[in-house]
Amino acid sequence: MWFTYVLRSKKNHSLYAGYTGDINKRFKEHNKKIGSKYTSRNAPFELIFFEAFKDKRDATAAEVFWKSGYGREVLKDKIKYSLED
Repeated sequence: MWFTYVLRSKKNHSLYAGYTGDINKRFKEHNKKIGSKYTSRNAPFELIFFEAFKDKRDATAAEVFWKSGYGREVLKDKIKYSLED
């Protein structure tokens, strides 16, 4: 399985979208500041959204969508209650 996920920084409430084949491992890596330059500066994170796909291409396409302007709008509407403090 492949996963598209959205993290929310506990530091500044910014959102980060990504994809992975192992969501648990990747989430731990982000919080240990391993990998992405963006997430290493904004850790710690909470996982606020994820979706599963059979094919990696679907997961990468979903990641691109969530990172687009319109995708961000759709995402924020989809997870609006998770964004409340």
